[in-house]
Amino acid sequence: MHYLIIALGGALGALSRAFVSAQLTKLLGVAFPFATLAINLLGSFLMGICAVIILDYFKMTGYWRELVMVGFLGAFTTFSTFSMEGLNMLHAGQWLAASVYFLVSVIGSVFACFVGWHLAKMIF
Repeated sequence: MHYLIIALGGALGALSRAFVSAQLTKLLGVAFPFATLAINLLGSFLMGICAVIILDYFKMTGYWRELVMVGFLGAFTTFSTFSMEGLNMLHAGQWLAASVYFLVSVIGSVFACFVGWHLAKMIF
């Protein structure tokens, strides 16, 4: 049953990622991977919030954690896409853009998770 719950969350997360990515790409274009960056930052922010709400506030482990945090957010965030886009930038000789992308993605995602966690702690 655990794997089924994770698969359900993963399917919803992947569909959400595809939708958000398509919308942001239409809005912002493809000159820089803004869609992937935004999804990773949002997913990290939501992970911080969910850690507090699901694990600390409601003390829910098991299915809810697996559905939302492992399944949905695991599929929603795009680390493999981030890696490929960064590698493509490096291969294209876009060293500065790739460096900015790597730094903002990694530091920004950890910071977004931190902010989400603290925001949820203040509310709950």
